[in-house]
Amino acid sequence: MAKYYKQMVTSVKRWTESLFSFTTTRDQGFRFDSGMFTMLGLEVDGRPLLRAYSIASPAYGEELEFLSIVVPDGPLTSRLQHVQPGDEVLIGAKPTGTLLLDNLEPGRTLYLLATGTGLAAFMGLVREPDAYERFERVVLVHGVRHIGELAYRDFLTSGIVEDEYIGELAKAQLTYCPTVTREAFERQGRITDILVSDAFFEELGLPRLNAMHDRVMICGSTAMLRDLSAMLDDLGFEEGSNAKAGQYVVEKAFADQHVPARSVAAE
Repeated sequence: MAKYYKQMVTSVKRWTESLFSFTTTRDQGFRFDSGMFTMLGLEVDGRPLLRAYSIASPAYGEELEFLSIVVPDGPLTSRLQHVQPGDEVLIGAKPTGTLLLDNLEPGRTLYLLATGTGLAAFMGLVREPDAYERFERVVLVHGVRHIGELAYRDFLTSGIVEDEYIGELAKAQLTYCPTVTREAFERQGRITDILVSDAFFEELGLPRLNAMHDRVMICGSTAMLRDLSAMLDDLGFEEGSNAKAGQYVVEKAFADQHVPARSVAAE
């Protein structure tokens, strides 16, 4: 089996000067579960230059989608930021990851907590019918520094309910909660602060986090992963993995060594 597929860029979306997303063709042999990541990159001087990227499209998508920031002088993103439709990229042939529905025990409410480009992993999951079959409510919280960094905001606010495949499910069960830390916005503050706010749960019409019936997925900056994991541990949640289902899961593949190549998420 090939280590990676050569695929063609089909569209590019510029969210800010340093944030963009793009779609590519999908090889018929490429299989993944919503929430996974894979290696992605370019051929540079005859050799593959690859970094880990969450797949922002659902498992059934005909194309693949990715969300990226531009890291100044980053070996990959300084080049990747210039891709245009028709350009060729490399897609790793072995996707993997921890943010899988099977890694969570059954529950009533699923919380998807993301900062920055950590949102990418959940863009596939909010379009995954199985998420709505397993949980009564799905709550997506996306934290960024500036309003312009709220990628997919229009889609998550209104476009998703028009989706012919999962629109009705999303309309009935999905709640999107964007939050900003450095500009005036309808919801302000770090995710860790919001999750201890009575007002937040009153807005949702849900009780506070409880390990008996809530399940949580986390993807974002290293500090955010650490703080939210500690919070959930204190509340009695048990972390799950690919080996054993739990009450929350964390994608650690982008922490520390992967942050410069992939994302520097807001806290």
